[in-house]
Amino acid sequence: MLVVERISKHFSGVKALDNISLEIAPGKVTAIIGENGAGKSTLMKILSGVYPEYEGKIIFNGEVVRFNNPKEAQKAGIAIIHQELNLVADLSITENIFLGRELETAWGTLDKKLMRSQTAMLLQKLKLLKHPDTLITDLKIGQQQVVEIAKALLTDSEVIIMDEPTSAISESEVAVLFAIIEDLRKENKALVYISHKVDELFKIADKYVVLRDGKLIETGEMAGVHPDGLIQKMVGREITMMQKQGVYQEKECLLLVENLNLKNAIRPTENFLKNISFCLNKGEVLGIFGLMGAGRTELLETLFGLHPKLSDGNVSVTGETFKIKSPGDAIRAGLALVPEDRKKDGLILGLNVQRNIGITTLNNMENLGVLNAKSECDLSDNYISDLKIKTSSGKQMAEDLSGGNQQKIVIAKWLATKPKILLLDEPTRGIDIHAKNEIYKLIIKLAGEGMGIIVVSSELPEILAISDKVMVMTEGSITAKMLISEASEEVILKAAIPKTI
Repeated sequence: MLVVERISKHFSGVKALDNISLEIAPGKVTAIIGENGAGKSTLMKILSGVYPEYEGKIIFNGEVVRFNNPKEAQKAGIAIIHQELNLVADLSITENIFLGRELETAWGTLDKKLMRSQTAMLLQKLKLLKHPDTLITDLKIGQQQVVEIAKALLTDSEVIIMDEPTSAISESEVAVLFAIIEDLRKENKALVYISHKVDELFKIADKYVVLRDGKLIETGEMAGVHPDGLIQKMVGREITMMQKQGVYQEKECLLLVENLNLKNAIRPTENFLKNISFCLNKGEVLGIFGLMGAGRTELLETLFGLHPKLSDGNVSVTGETFKIKSPGDAIRAGLALVPEDRKKDGLILGLNVQRNIGITTLNNMENLGVLNAKSECDLSDNYISDLKIKTSSGKQMAEDLSGGNQQKIVIAKWLATKPKILLLDEPTRGIDIHAKNEIYKLIIKLAGEGMGIIVVSSELPEILAISDKVMVMTEGSITAKMLISEASEEVILKAAIPKTI
């Protein structure tokens, strides 16, 4: 159905794609795999009209095509679900789904009733229990991901490209998505699936295509391939996933949280967080697990001073009580937050790598209001080297980097503040297995140097791999605390599922 012939693409002198040729068949799920920066998303953006300039050609249903924009690709029958969300925050779910393809009445006015009802049916199909008029800004990142999926399913496309569609959704939503993929396969749709979660690929993919450093390495059938062999094809070498070693020993309490509450801004009589109390020890990695809506992100945001008017409770760092009323207060207390949505909250995409890394420590690099360019350059070069950020230089724009390298920039800018406590919200979302392993090593190294680290993750294997202790949250409350030696996927999940009345 879709043939790619000798596609190449350059960015800022860097060859993102080098002479790629492949075929996408109808009624099949083709998995495109590779590390961050391998060229997967770049290729998909060419196929879907996001990047109209490239070398080579695309043949769709026997005809050579070149799309100047995504609307042309959609009209032809190619839809894409982006890894980085492309939603308008101040518009509703309905307005986002129909943006650029609005339905009209016989009188030429917007048919809001029909668009709303079609949106409601899509949301019901995807089991997102939200009103079609809900604003995107009021949705969590995982719920926004479901809206992205709904956008792609609205059109009767022949080719549907899914770029990390499960990176921010819960296991129940993944199951719904896989059922929809199965239905689309039966309808003879051509499905392209990008994911760093290798176990997912073996559940739904028929074929694989391996990209590495912008080059096509191998294609083949998924049947008979071993997961370790697939990973080795991706990275060109064997990878042993990092696992925290040694027996955990209690140390001095670094962060003490007592009776932390967070009110619901819309319904003040209800609380998002309910009497949260815990201690994070020096050199400890505390893994926090919970299903969507459990309050994990709200907990980190509250600790970082993002909801001062709605929260109450006591927070102490190394025995000193702090009233954290703003992120500035949190930074001064020694906290740093790597947010869940790196694109929206973690980076200034229009600035270069160097400026993004240095932006948290400008005060240390200026003299009489003038920025010392050498200090800024040295700082960014150190972190580019230490965290192995793949960039042509510190002058490259942050928006041109892959998701994994963008995440490393966010971590670097906060490490530059020399925090005592690092709060990580889904730190490996949308990151390949090699980059994920590097971040695990970094977390374990920082904890070994005495930093206290809280990791919020939707991936249970991640929690079990790097944590010393596990805390489980459900509906804004702590339902379990345990040492990693007592933890298992079954025990954690049991604690995470809300108790029905």
